[in-house]
Amino acid sequence: MALKILILGINGFIGNSLAEQILQQKDWEVYGMDLTTDKLQGILDNPRLHFTQGDITQNTQWITEQVKLCDVVLPLVAIANPALYVQNPLRVFQLDFEANLAVIKECVRYKTRVVFPSTSEVYGMCPDEEFDEETSNFVLGPVNKPRWIYSCSKQLLDRVIHAYGMSDNLPYTLFRPFNWFGPKLDNILNPNDGGSRMATQFIGNILRGKPIQLVDGGEQKRSFTYVDDSIDALIKIIENKNGCADNQIFNIGNPHNEISVKDFAELVIRLITNYPAYAEAAQKTELIITPAESYFGKGYQDVKRRVPAIKKAQQILGWNPVITLEEGLRKTLDYHLAK
Repeated sequence: MALKILILGINGFIGNSLAEQILQQKDWEVYGMDLTTDKLQGILDNPRLHFTQGDITQNTQWITEQVKLCDVVLPLVAIANPALYVQNPLRVFQLDFEANLAVIKECVRYKTRVVFPSTSEVYGMCPDEEFDEETSNFVLGPVNKPRWIYSCSKQLLDRVIHAYGMSDNLPYTLFRPFNWFGPKLDNILNPNDGGSRMATQFIGNILRGKPIQLVDGGEQKRSFTYVDDSIDALIKIIENKNGCADNQIFNIGNPHNEISVKDFAELVIRLITNYPAYAEAAQKTELIITPAESYFGKGYQDVKRRVPAIKKAQQILGWNPVITLEEGLRKTLDYHLAK
């Protein structure tokens, strides 16, 4: 029997990529809601996609009906941009926690399985060499650093979902993305510094002839995961063969793709020089050092390293990321530039 999958935030980076791969690989039915459809143009006509344009904070009756109908719910609606954590922390809390909590309560009510996007941000400034889902502590900054409101919102929902699993037998799986990137991550034409996540921001700055700003010198390190690897893990989680993912938390990241922000910027510049129409712009791109307070605001606090332990996903899901950082960047650039 074909699964029915509800994706809230289906036009977002994770949502549209997941929906596209499900429709290509599986016979599942996909139900989705979002405010816009620009990233869904290639699949809107698919008869197994049932899309409704709407707002999860307004169209609550529709959500209730779909939660009753579907086998798995993925509440993917969230603000996931560090600049906005500092600029509008209450909006982050209202959407990322409150709006999603309402969806979780409907899943509890109808005992519908939920696959919830936690975040690598929950680990904060944890000093562990690798962040482990079962043992790593969450280390966050003080209240006067609103950068952490996103992490706190996600962490609290993690704990609430876990508690509902204990008290109400809510079937769930939590997954923690580590710097997922790829085509359609953000709009590369967004002109605002900090308006996009890092990969898109750097590409966009190069195309606009603007310098790349390295926050505090760009010595911070991140572990990048190409979207195809990420969605492969998500589909395995949704399949849940023999209940393997029941009540589990999985880091979904690629520890082999760890790189400093500065080296990442230099790699993007080098790769864009291979596209003749943009080579000159790439060669002229400057790297400039910018204090974090100037770039994000005084409520920002950074993380020096963020490396996932992925042994749980490897052992339980049989998942391994295989796409290197350079290969993933080439695929991303081909999508945006080779047209």
